[in-house]
Amino acid sequence: MVQRIPMSLTGNRQLRDELERLERVERHEIVKAIEVARAHGDLSENAEYHAAKERQSLIEGRILELKDKLGRAEIIDCSKVPIEKVVFGTVVTLMDLQTEVEVTYQLLGPEESDVKKGSISVLSPLGNALLGKEVGDEVVTRTPGGMREFEVILISASNIR
Repeated sequence: MVQRIPMSLTGNRQLRDELERLERVERHEIVKAIEVARAHGDLSENAEYHAAKERQSLIEGRILELKDKLGRAEIIDCSKVPIEKVVFGTVVTLMDLQTEVEVTYQLLGPEESDVKKGSISVLSPLGNALLGKEVGDEVVTRTPGGMREFEVILISASNIR
């Protein structure tokens, strides 16, 4: 069975844009770079050629990865998710019960999550523990810093799609 990858409309668009850039721009630029490097002669000691071939391999690998993820994408419009419980796309404000510091995260897919930008993956330990919780519920989860306990204090809709 194919494992679906949850993804917002915005995240899906970003991956499609990256795929298009890799296929239409970078793929052609690297072919030209390889041709230029070949023109310099002996390929066995040609650092430019080997660097270009390695870059080509990375580009082709990323293209395959993006096609796979986009093919398995389960696209969700985050602006239309219910906010009675924590689900994919909701914005959740938590109180760290040890430090009494509030943190706010949006639950997104693994390709879109970025803690520095305020989003975590629904597949992360904290994201997974939050799914289905309501305001007032407590969540205990293992983080890189050890076990942490949070209280859900607000669930709201996302402003992204």
